[in-house]
Amino acid sequence: MITVDLALRLRDAGLRWRPSSGDRFAVLSPEMYGEVFTISEMTIEAHTYPTGTVLGFNGTTEWALDSVAQEDALWLPREDQLRELLGGTFRSLARSTDGSFQVLVERPGHPEQVFGAETAADAYGEALLSLVHEAVERAS
Repeated sequence: MITVDLALRLRDAGLRWRPSSGDRFAVLSPEMYGEVFTISEMTIEAHTYPTGTVLGFNGTTEWALDSVAQEDALWLPREDQLRELLGGTFRSLARSTDGSFQVLVERPGHPEQVFGAETAADAYGEALLSLVHEAVERAS
């Protein structure tokens, strides 16, 4: 799982989330720091309304929480989701001799780039962050 800091940087850079079953997220409030939730039709379900998406907690007795607005939740994408978002730019994931992970991406008109991190998920996330920043710059 990627770090909360990296997830915040991805969100702030413009990465958007459409909640679906299996997605993990954190609630952005001090009293819930460190808690990770998983969307599942059995316990947490995404409800889309004209006013926005709400993550409903169905039958959870351990929390006095019925629902949370999507903007108060932080998506923590899994490795497979990050790799999918990298799309055709993804070339490889490798472990270096120091134990860190490196993701190699290649974009048309750019030299290959390597993004490293302590975990594979964070390496994927750093590579994706670069692509999101580039896409936002092109759109501006």
